[in-house]
Amino acid sequence: MTHLLLTATVTPSEQNSSREPGWETAMAKDILGEAGLHFDELNKLRVLDPEVTQQTIELKEEFKDFVDKIGQFQKIVGGLIELVDQLAKEAENEKMKAIGARNLLKSIAKQREAQQQQLQALIAEKKMQLERYRVEYEALCKVEAEQNEFIDQFIFQK
Repeated sequence: MTHLLLTATVTPSEQNSSREPGWETAMAKDILGEAGLHFDELNKLRVLDPEVTQQTIELKEEFKDFVDKIGQFQKIVGGLIELVDQLAKEAENEKMKAIGARNLLKSIAKQREAQQQQLQALIAEKKMQLERYRVEYEALCKVEAEQNEFIDQFIFQK
């Protein structure tokens, strides 16, 4: 442990001269101040200079304000991140809905195309059937005409 020995040398002329009250206290404060010791406003002995102590207190308050502001900033940023995440989820949901709608439209278009091809094939089949019926009708009309002519000849011969 380090001990500090403070001594003040006072000359006899200084002892007898008229001094201001508190001169010894001021001198002791100066000697202690040079040693790095100071008295506060309550006359308690302190290691730090009162000015440094005040600056330290002010810095501590500023730091507390800074920490509070950082905390508020973190809350705001946290809220913003949550909002952006929510918007991203909503955008993803809308994207999936759009993809589903597009796929549905494609499948409907394919169904219509397939249905159109089926109907065109049915039309072609019916046209061919119509042509067969027309040819058969013409053949039957010809047979009818021949039979009518035969009947007419047979009736005239009798």
